[in-house]
Amino acid sequence: MTGFIRHIPGIKSRPRAPANGCKGVGVLGLHEGRTLLVGLERIASARAVAGCDLSEEKLAASRAVRPELFYTTDYDQLLAQPDVDIVAIYTPDALHGEHVARAFEAGKDVICTKPLVNSVADARRVLAAARKTKRRLLVGQSTRFFEPFLRQRAAFERGELGALELVDAHYVHRMDWYYAKSPWAARDTDWVFLGLSHPIDLVRWYCSRIEEVQAFGTTSALGREHGLAGFDVYVVNLRTADGRVARALGHYGCEELPAARNCIELLLYGSKGTSLAQYHDMRYTHTAADGTQVVEDPLYSLRDYYFNSEVHGMHYGEFANYADHFARGLIDGTPCSPELEEGLETFCVMEAVRRSATTRTPVAVSTVHDEVFGA
Repeated sequence: MTGFIRHIPGIKSRPRAPANGCKGVGVLGLHEGRTLLVGLERIASARAVAGCDLSEEKLAASRAVRPELFYTTDYDQLLAQPDVDIVAIYTPDALHGEHVARAFEAGKDVICTKPLVNSVADARRVLAAARKTKRRLLVGQSTRFFEPFLRQRAAFERGELGALELVDAHYVHRMDWYYAKSPWAARDTDWVFLGLSHPIDLVRWYCSRIEEVQAFGTTSALGREHGLAGFDVYVVNLRTADGRVARALGHYGCEELPAARNCIELLLYGSKGTSLAQYHDMRYTHTAADGTQVVEDPLYSLRDYYFNSEVHGMHYGEFANYADHFARGLIDGTPCSPELEEGLETFCVMEAVRRSATTRTPVAVSTVHDEVFGA
């Protein structure tokens, strides 16, 4: 049955402060990290107390929006601040391993933007540091914490979709602007760890045990123009240990068609229903029990929370949501997701994808997993 489409608004209220107070956050890397300094004003479980960056220009930009905070160009000074309970890391990918390990060793818990790491060596380093210090880490997988994806997950956990039979995720976005702000992206990493980390993480969220991947990659005209070392166009097939299949797709040199497809989409096909979550649009579309298509579209009621009063901004609400999730987990002593080991397992899938696309052969994820966690 094809039914009518209902539009359901939403309201995001400021959560109450935890009984045991809130956590102080120091942000390392004030380009993307400046968004968190602003986003933390939306929550009660954590507060911004400090910022660190090598760039005086970025420090000045952060002072303009949060002048009351402590700022420094010295990471050791940030780590020495007694009111910094959580270090939030937004530095280039290749530096994450060092920065996470140093934060752990200084007695801090960590939020690290995705990807957590982009090498087996750094994966082993942060795992060893976490086991030694007993500190906790949350991977800042922002898409999980955007409103439609939160609603989709809640519906899945309520059993509304039944058993998942196919997961299909993509992220397509033209990245001229990213090369302009982060030239290291063309030489020091791979887009499997940058953009493709979104759809791969979404697939892993629902298909936790990925057993094998088969990936195909190529380089776009934009990638070639910037001297890209690896691929920026990926099609990935994934198979779980229980035999289910999934797909992740990414293209980072494309001319986008936002009227037809959002840059990030997650389609879940279940035995009882189907659902679609989208970003930048704030739509969650799903089938009701009677076959009706339901569209939940809270963009206008929630845009101030997620987009800082803009229709399409950058991650303010998602960063606030994952900081709140982690801070409350630390305060209450409860699990969070994705924490360190889950983030490293996702890295294993991403590294298997990179190897598969390079060698043009299927790769068992267990091969990488053994390198990181030990056989």
